[in-house]
Order: sequence, then structure tokens, then C-alpha cells
Amino acid sequence: NQHLTPHAYLMSAMALSNDAQADSAGNVLGDPTEVALYNMAKEGCFDKKALEKDFPRAAEIPFDSDRKCMTTFHKWSDGTFISFTKGAIDVLIDKTIDNFTSDGLNVVDAEEIQRVNEKMSADGLRVLGMAMRRWHALPEDISQERVETGLTLLGLVGMMDPPREEAKEAVQSCKTAGIRPVMITGDHPLTAKTIAERLGIFADDHRTIITGRELDRLSQEEFAEMVEHITVYARVAPEQKLKIVKALQDKGQFVAMTGDGVNDAPALKRADIGVAMGITGTDVSKEAAHMILLDDNFATIVKAVREGRKIYDNIRKFIRYLLTTNSGEIWTLFLAPLVGLPIPLLPIHILWINLVTDGLPALALSVEPAEGDVMNRPPRHPKESIFAHGLGLHALWVGLLMAGVTLFVQAWAMKTGHAHWQTMVFTVLCLTQLGHVLAIRSEKESLFKIGLFSNKYLLGAVILTFALQITTIYSPVLNAIFKTMPLTANELLITIALSTVIFFAV
Repeated sequence: NQHLTPHAYLMSAMALSNDAQADSAGNVLGDPTEVALYNMAKEGCFDKKALEKDFPRAAEIPFDSDRKCMTTFHKWSDGTFISFTKGAIDVLIDKTIDNFTSDGLNVVDAEEIQRVNEKMSADGLRVLGMAMRRWHALPEDISQERVETGLTLLGLVGMMDPPREEAKEAVQSCKTAGIRPVMITGDHPLTAKTIAERLGIFADDHRTIITGRELDRLSQEEFAEMVEHITVYARVAPEQKLKIVKALQDKGQFVAMTGDGVNDAPALKRADIGVAMGITGTDVSKEAAHMILLDDNFATIVKAVREGRKIYDNIRKFIRYLLTTNSGEIWTLFLAPLVGLPIPLLPIHILWINLVTDGLPALALSVEPAEGDVMNRPPRHPKESIFAHGLGLHALWVGLLMAGVTLFVQAWAMKTGHAHWQTMVFTVLCLTQLGHVLAIRSEKESLFKIGLFSNKYLLGAVILTFALQITTIYSPVLNAIFKTMPLTANELLITIALSTVIFFAV
């Protein structure tokens, strides 16, 4: 009909002023908000595809995050045109007229509308307003200043956009890991506050929430004083995200920023880690970001933090192991002549140790499971050296201890007339390194607490290396190659017992 009921106008607006589309399989594709409106209208028997045949779209003003609304023009059955505008209700109120219309729509009571808006927002609903305007002909000047005025409000639509189940747990993990989550949204402050409270982001403090309008009134200096206390930003324009990122960085914070729109690109680029949405994100935001989140799930970021910390810890363990073992070899060769002993190792012994002892166990450290406190400690400083927290000192003193044990075995074996002293020295240096790799699996907990079988690859590497070393001692073929001699049972036991000194010391 030329003139519909208010309800029919509202449902028509939801269906027509909408860019969501259904594919051949019946799946509705598009922005989640528009998909919700599309489905709501269809459930009310207002199918977009059918309506577009009678009321085709003639023009549009796309959604803009600054003005927070979108307008489409449709040719009506009586030859006139109707524009439908949807957007934030506090923006639409200023664009509406306070009189009756020929379409039988009621006068707008701005105060009542705002009360309903706040009640819906306080329930955690995302609220959109729908408005219309009738035109005798399609205007030549289709601009927001010309078109989005004198509107008649049709109604309010409330949508639940619930956080994912895992989001609350992810937020809590962030807090225990020393990461402060901050919500930035274009939603109404009450909606933002309600969602933030459900997630555990919002603290009961008047300083922790601010709107885009309040942010505009603050100078960079004034904002800098407040920025570390604010956890929720509501009704924020995308360009204000850049101001937030800069203020946090000026305070020495390391900032990760998420975004999906074109206007988010500057903030994503400026952030220390820009994270773009892989599903809803624009190409521009993906180009500007450092990382793309393929499932658009905040909890995945927290999982990535956990994985990143584990990888960094394992890199440190790898470096700690290789530096220490090589330090032990160098000290052994350097100190032996100084204390009056012959060179304890042949070149082939050193090559064997570097190939086998430094190879398999070191590689197995890369799959070491995350330590128990990996998400219960603050982030490391971005400029922190890989040798921080005593890694360099560890390599020095443990390397010296390895050399001390090795040279002690050499001196004792030569003094007591053991002809196999060089084989004993070779074996001790090899086995001390295996003991060392087991001892450094955790920087804070002992092997007995984390369990011998929690890294089966490392256990397998240690057993295999031990077996290969024993083979070099007792295989006649390898004896000739490595210039080794079979050890007696007592010599082997003494060698193994002394090798455990490093394990227990570390």
C-alpha cells in the first residue's frame, strides 16, 4: 500500500535499508548487525528479496562511523520516494521532526525515547533507531546535510550481542598475565558498561568509563593523566582510537590494538601490535595490521600470548643449554694446560659432543610444554636482553663447574693409573650435558615436580644420546674411530655418578 502501518514501515526499513544478502543455500551473509535485522524482518513476513522488487533501491549514503548512521532511497508504489535512515538513536533524535505526519505516525517524545533507549542499553542491548522521510522526487543533492534532516522516527531495535563464552575467561587470563584489557566501542555507554561488567573489564570507579564527546574535550595532556585508569571507551569515533594508542604509548605501555574498519588503520599501524579481524575486517585494516585474527575471537589473542610466551621461554632454554655446554667444553680445553694436565679431548671427541649432545636434546627443548606460571606473571620488557634474569651468569658458572668435574676426573684417573682416563673424561663431559638439559627444563621448578615424562621427546633424546655414547665406548668398530677404550663396570659407575653433579647443582 501507499501508506503502511507504523509497524510495517519499521519492518520495511529493517529489510530494505540493509546490505545483507542471502546466498543460494539460504545462508545470510553480511555484517552481523544487518544479518540480525534481515532475519527479524523476514520472520515478520517482510522478505528483503520480495520487497526489493516493489521498492527498488534508488540511491544510498553508506554508513559512516562519524555520523553513525546509514540512509537508503527506495522508489515507492505511488511514484514517490522514501528514504530510510538507521543509526544510533541519540544521533537520530536530533534529526527528527516533532509533528504528526500524513503516514499516521505518532509524534516523537524525545525524553520518552531516551528513557527507553537507556533502559534497553542498561540491559546490554545494542540499540539502533529507524527513521524515514518521504520525497516527491529523488533529490539532486544526496548529501547527509540535505537528506538526513526532518526525519520521522519509526522505532527502536534492540539486539543482544553477547560476549562469547570463552571471552570472560580470556579477560581474566589477561589480568593474571599482567595485560590490561580495554574496551573501545561505538555503543551507548550503558551498553558498553553492562558488557564490560559481564566480562570483568569494568571496575566500579567513575574514572574507568569515558565517551567520545568527553574525550574530544580533553587535551592530550589531560587525557594522558587519566588514560591508565580508563577501561571502557563508549561512542568512540575510529580516529579517537589513535589518540588512545598514543596516550598509552606515551605512558610507556606496550599496546596491542584490534580493529576491522578502514578508519581503524591509523591506530592499527601506530600500535605496537595491530590486530585486524580476518572475517569482518576490511582489506585496508588487514594491510595496516601486524597480525590477522582468522576467527575474530578475542580468546584466540590470549592463546597466542600464551603460545608466544612458551616459545620465548623455550628459546631461552635452548640458548641457555647451548651456551653452557659450549662454555664447559671451552673451559675444559683452556684450563687443562693451566693446571698441568694434557689436552683432555681429541678433535673427534669435540665434534661428537657438538653433533650428538648439542643436537638432539637441544632440538627437543623446542617442544617443552609451557611452564605452570606462564600466564601468571607480568610481560617481559620489550627491550629486555635474552641474557636477562641470570642466563649469562648461568652459562658461566655451570660451564666452569662442568670443566671442574671433567678435569677432576682426568686428574684422579691419571693419578690412580687408569689407562682409560681419556674415555672417562670424554664420557663425563658428554653425560654432564645430558644432566644439565634435564635440569633446565624449567627456570623455577625442579624436574621432580614437572615430571620426567612431561616432555617425552626430550626424554627420548637423552636416552638415545646416552645409548650412542655407550656405543662409542663398547663398540670395537667405534673404538678405533673415536680412540676410546671399554670402561670397566666401576669406571662406568664412577663416570655416571660424577656426571650427576651438574644436574643436582643446577
